[in-house]
Amino acid sequence: MRSVDDLIAEGVSGRRVLLRADLNVPLDKKTGAITDDGRIRASLPTLQALREAGARVVVAAHLGRPKGTPDPQFSLAPVAARLGELLGTTVPLAADVAGEDAREKAAALGDGDVLLLENVRFEAAETSKDDAERGALADRLAALADVYVDDAFGAVHRAHASVFDVAERIPHSAGRLVARELEVLTRLTTEPERPYVVVLGGSKVSDKLAVIEALLPKVDRLLVGGGMCFTFLAAQGHGVGKSLLEVDQVETCRRLLAEAGDRIVLPVDVVCTPEFSADAPTTTVPVDAIPDDQMGLDVGPRTVELFGTTLGDARTVFWNGPMGVFELAPFQAGTRGVAQAVSAVDGLSVVGGGDSAAAVRALGLDESAYGHISTGGGASLEYLEGRDLPGLAVLAD
Repeated sequence: MRSVDDLIAEGVSGRRVLLRADLNVPLDKKTGAITDDGRIRASLPTLQALREAGARVVVAAHLGRPKGTPDPQFSLAPVAARLGELLGTTVPLAADVAGEDAREKAAALGDGDVLLLENVRFEAAETSKDDAERGALADRLAALADVYVDDAFGAVHRAHASVFDVAERIPHSAGRLVARELEVLTRLTTEPERPYVVVLGGSKVSDKLAVIEALLPKVDRLLVGGGMCFTFLAAQGHGVGKSLLEVDQVETCRRLLAEAGDRIVLPVDVVCTPEFSADAPTTTVPVDAIPDDQMGLDVGPRTVELFGTTLGDARTVFWNGPMGVFELAPFQAGTRGVAQAVSAVDGLSVVGGGDSAAAVRALGLDESAYGHISTGGGASLEYLEGRDLPGLAVLAD
């Protein structure tokens, strides 16, 4: 797989580079302001390197899930403004994805300039399952540049026009962020230093079942928290009250527990409440005493201590998924405590993107304390499952 540094070494001054970046940042629903610019900052090393080498950079990215047509609430305008602030330059936003305005603005770029195209998902062809439709958009995108660089790790598991089809049309290479993600994930999948501990949270077992099946034979311990833990607790015979429960996954969890023995570590206490609210009263109870009329929304302090102890001697840790509803103040302690335990690991600690990365920033934790914070939750999980990711496969020589 060629890297952007290979491309720079060959010379990119005066050449137009189409850079697929992952700028899918969360926005405040009321103000439209960016609430977490982590993905924008993660794109800077590749962008800066290209600018310093004199490239004329055309950035393609998506935001949210518009329905294949322009939608002001998903415009990349706030992203262009923030990107310009971080780069210390003006970053114009094209009025379209690969239409007349994009062509005119791309043609007007000077060496070291950056142009951001409007949200690629404003074109239905971006996510189309029809090869010809995606190809037509890819043709227009490819015409904007001489070479292509993919630095959007969070999208490499998608066979989208700007991720897969463009790379088939013009010379291509991987950006620094993609290269770093692959370096770290390869360490997790090929002889990780032991003990190797995986921490999984999030809402549903069904969302993580494939990665659990793939990782169980490879890990020394698997810690399970978040809403998904209640299906495992039900498989142990515990009542879970009104907590999130996937009844159709109980037998699967029972099988996994039988196969893994004590390598799967479950919560021993949970924080319960009668209703999903930041103002509702809370009670911390053992997992075998969850009231029928209450729901668990976080792991309890004894679980945080147990998970911390279990992580104590780990040399490699992968964490994906919060331990509770960290967006609500009464249910933040579990995620905070486990996140701090992961950061204290004497070895490689990897935060698997998505809500886990968002939690680190939302809770004000020190990002530099982790070995790596991935920008791709879904992509990192699929890589660990052993799947072929279209955006990576097309970059391979």
